[in-house]
Amino acid sequence: MSALRSDAARSRARILEVARTHDRAALRLNDVARDAGVGVGTVYRHFPTIHALVEALSAETLDEMLATSRRAAADPDPGAGLALYLRSALALQLEDGGLQAVLLSPEDEAESVRTAKREIFETFASVLEAARGAGAVRADLTVDHLAHLVCGIEHAVRLGSPDDRSLLVQVLLDGLRPAPSR
Repeated sequence: MSALRSDAARSRARILEVARTHDRAALRLNDVARDAGVGVGTVYRHFPTIHALVEALSAETLDEMLATSRRAAADPDPGAGLALYLRSALALQLEDGGLQAVLLSPEDEAESVRTAKREIFETFASVLEAARGAGAVRADLTVDHLAHLVCGIEHAVRLGSPDDRSLLVQVLLDGLRPAPSR
């Protein structure tokens, strides 16, 4: 029985290894099975949907996002915490082409993903609220606004040059500040 379990673990590892070489936006389980040298049924046993495979591929990045959200919440300067959060979220989304889909998906395959996402978004909301309370950002910003802005910058960097990232993030951060009182 343990031989089957170790064999299954090797198959899962091989599937993940091969899937990492594919564009996550264009993943097809049949292609992954062929490239991994396993049967389609084996892939479906481990990953019943493409989303389940993308979640598994993004698990480490999701853990990094969770750690970042905790660091941002612990920053004594709420504005700096929010900047850390936004910069890190963008960097992780650029590194992991499946992270955005996992974060935005209303349906998660794994309970661990649901739990991590819940904490990430709750922490994001508290970091934003603290930054608002400190007067570091506009009062009318929401988590959804910021998530959309980060996604927009991710798209702009992917279309343009990675060298644009710092400038675009700085423009975002400058635009979040409240207007000076006159």
